Amino acid sequence: MMHPNFTGGQVDSSLKIAVTGTTTVGVICRDGVILGADRRVTAGHYIVHKKVKKIFKLDEHLAATMAGVVADAQQIMEVASSNIKLYRYSTGVPIKVKSAATLLSNILAGARLLPYIVQVLVGGVDVTGPRLFSLDPFGSLTEETFIATGSGSPAALGVLEDAYKPEMSVDEALKVVVRAIKAAMKRDPASGEGFDLVVITREGCRELPCEQIEG
Repeated sequence: MMHPNFTGGQVDSSLKIAVTGTTTVGVICRDGVILGADRRVTAGHYIVHKKVKKIFKLDEHLAATMAGVVADAQQIMEVASSNIKLYRYSTGVPIKVKSAATLLSNILAGARLLPYIVQVLVGGVDVTGPRLFSLDPFGSLTEETFIATGSGSPAALGVLEDAYKPEMSVDEALKVVVRAIKAAMKRDPASGEGFDLVVITREGCRELPCEQIEG
């Protein structure tokens, strides 16, 4: 039985993970972070759903993109979101972006014998400024300035490598992220059906579906 997933990734008998589908993008800007993802969900070559949000708001200053098996993604995001909100309630201050990414890293690393089939981008703005982190299914954690994941990533990264500049404003970088996701959707059969963006600044998270940008 094939399970719906964001990536089309599968696990073989050796537990090797192939993250092969979808497109997610993350970019650090001068004044914030932008996360983007397409909406198509596939199971092998079958399109399971055409309107799935792959960006999860974890707190007012923090969001994550998810590629992988839907059930795994939903479970991890629920656990992370609950703990992040509990941290704010207990301490009175929002969690730092790196701490939230480390929480997710610990969840993934703790399940490495039976791994969650997911790949995560965590982005947000805290007292240290805009931050962006990438996590693999085993919990490896790296900090990035820009990144794309999934089978659409070669096309998306080509645009980012050419057009991205570290001192871009959110408005300038937004155009680059849109170009990157559109390039991936044109070349990758596992990515499509429009896209969603989240812009995170010191004022909070702002969701931007493609219909709003192109309308």
